[in-house]
Amino acid sequence: MPTLLILFVTVPLGELFLLIEVGQRMGALPTIALCLLTAMLGTGLLRQQGLQTLARARHNLDRGALPAMELLEAVALLIGGVLLLTPGLVTDVVGFACLIPMTRHFLVRLVLARLAVRVGPSGPSSGSGPGAGREGDGYTIEGEYERRDHPRE
Repeated sequence: MPTLLILFVTVPLGELFLLIEVGQRMGALPTIALCLLTAMLGTGLLRQQGLQTLARARHNLDRGALPAMELLEAVALLIGGVLLLTPGLVTDVVGFACLIPMTRHFLVRLVLARLAVRVGPSGPSSGSGPGAGREGDGYTIEGEYERRDHPRE
């Protein structure tokens, strides 16, 4: 939770600082025009990339394949679109990184590498002791249970 708080405080302050610096060098109106231009370019790129991603997802579905990568790319496109509509230059750079196919693929693969998805059998484990459960669990909790949904006769 502190990470989100830090982001919500530092990112707007950094954006404000950068906009003031750019505004002093270029002027206020060109800086505002630059923010509007990036929003318009981002909207066009978002539409184009979104339609391409949707077409690839449909193609995979037609083949019977799960469009998992396309769904993750759609999330990256959504994040990129929101960042481009947010006034600021740093958010625009990150937003464009989410919209450009090469950097978007890299970011999605980076996120996938950090996620750990475990799929395994949900039955009882074989063996006993630490590490006897599914591979990679690290430990097994042993115990006894008593079924109490039916009264004893």
